[in-house]
Amino acid sequence: MRKYLSLIVTFALLVSAGMQTSKACTNYLITKGASVDGSTMISYAADSHVLYGELYHWPAATWPEGAMMDVFEWDTGKFLGQIKQAPQTYNVVGNINEFQVSIGETTYGGREELGSQSGAIIDYGALIYLSLQRAKSAREAIKTYHELVSEYGYYSLGESFSIADANEVWILELIGKGEGEKGAVWVARLVPDGYVCGHANQARITTFPLANGKTSITSDQLDKLFDPAVETVYAADVISFARKKGYYKGTDENFSFSDTYAPVGFGGARFCEIRVWTMFNDVADGMDQYWEYVKGNIDHGKKLANGDENVDHYATNRMPLWVKPNRKVGVQDMFGFMRDHLEGTELDMSKDMGAGPFAVPYRWRPLTWEVDGKRYCNERATATQQTGFSFVSQMRSWLPDPIGGIFWIGIDDASCTVYCPMYCSITRAPHTMERGNGAMMRWSDDAAFWVFNQVSNLAYTRWNLIHPEVEAKQHAFEDEFVALMPMIDEQAKTLYDKNPNLAVNYLTDYSSSTGDRVTHEWKYFYRYLFMRYMDGNVKRPNPGHQNPHVKQPGYGENWYKKIVDETGDQFKVIGDGH
Repeated sequence: MRKYLSLIVTFALLVSAGMQTSKACTNYLITKGASVDGSTMISYAADSHVLYGELYHWPAATWPEGAMMDVFEWDTGKFLGQIKQAPQTYNVVGNINEFQVSIGETTYGGREELGSQSGAIIDYGALIYLSLQRAKSAREAIKTYHELVSEYGYYSLGESFSIADANEVWILELIGKGEGEKGAVWVARLVPDGYVCGHANQARITTFPLANGKTSITSDQLDKLFDPAVETVYAADVISFARKKGYYKGTDENFSFSDTYAPVGFGGARFCEIRVWTMFNDVADGMDQYWEYVKGNIDHGKKLANGDENVDHYATNRMPLWVKPNRKVGVQDMFGFMRDHLEGTELDMSKDMGAGPFAVPYRWRPLTWEVDGKRYCNERATATQQTGFSFVSQMRSWLPDPIGGIFWIGIDDASCTVYCPMYCSITRAPHTMERGNGAMMRWSDDAAFWVFNQVSNLAYTRWNLIHPEVEAKQHAFEDEFVALMPMIDEQAKTLYDKNPNLAVNYLTDYSSSTGDRVTHEWKYFYRYLFMRYMDGNVKRPNPGHQNPHVKQPGYGENWYKKIVDETGDQFKVIGDGH
């Protein structure tokens, strides 16, 4: 019972410590057949201006009959109620558990009237972390989702979830039923092997195969969910509920979950779908045809793709839910996807006036702004300054579960972080990343969140000069980790064959020391960068002399031309300039 009470307090402290997210997250989903090594992978960026980045951990536990647990809203820490505890819960590190089940999310919101449900207890954060504690497979997590929202109600807005294990990758989209009804409507689809998928704050599941009892089933047939032939499962009333609410008039075959419950508009395309497009465009052919769509130009043709009348005014130029890549995707490719700023497109954030003289690919919020009564926007790229943490989870079926799952975590902005490998079975987080080491308004000198923010915020001041050094440093670490992985796996497997606990202890020590080492070296890296780039100069050592070599690169020719274009002769030097 003491262990039970301890974990309840842990959960309460976690949510009340400022673990808040916002509608600005990105997930990329990679199947076994689409990856370089046959692993499955999902990525996630937890983006919020008030989210403190750290590594969460729940140890495995057994619970007495009748045990209850408190549930708190993930975004605010508000107490929502109590639910029945599972008899057995599993070890969870970040967003992966000891059985290599991993879950990510993005909030899409959807129809506002469905976002409130009196008496509901389960929010989207609870769905993630309760399912990770209770599920041994992606399919079991889907079943857990349905059971939780059906019994306790759904408290949050519309959500897209990535749910994966070492063999399968699923996308599940869900929205509550609003006041007067309990639970949620949802659709889950298995991403076909060899394909990649993504979602980024816009619901993306459109039409789907209707229940046939074999490859597609409803929530009334969950006893069939564990048949590998099942590739689609959905709430039995997902269409009838939409009809009852007046959201849908067409045939069942033409029903689109996304277009019905979260119709895409300018913001859904320009701020959300464009982030999915950047990854698709990197790995697949033919994505140029969707460029106008992701810029926010939504078509609503008179006919659907099958020739039927578009009676529900659906968008008709949307991207596919998944694409087949023209190359295999590796874990370091995933790191790169998470660091995108729309480079190579006409919306490249480092190229316009907002980038300033140092080509900074970031814009301070708000996301939209007005001039002379007209509304304008900043871009919302995958990499963003307000990321608390991001991850790439990698699940490998050819290894025992405690060794096969790796949670690559990066604290702060993905473009300025280092993705550190945390094996899914570890029993403690690195001290520099553990929960409680600092907070959003409480400084800690050895907290990864503050150390990485020092470097990133310095880099924002002169991006084109400082970030190349940051990039070289992060790649050196990540190259090392990837190169060492086979050796770490082999050593862990040798220990596992003797005694699984020996392997877990070994992986815990490796993961924990790696996270702490990176943070401490990044702290010294910040000191180096600060000395080198202080006061607008660029300095380097000058051996044998008191003073270093100093360069003063200024603002660059193009920026000086912009100053003259704007100010004319205001700064013109007359005569000899003395």
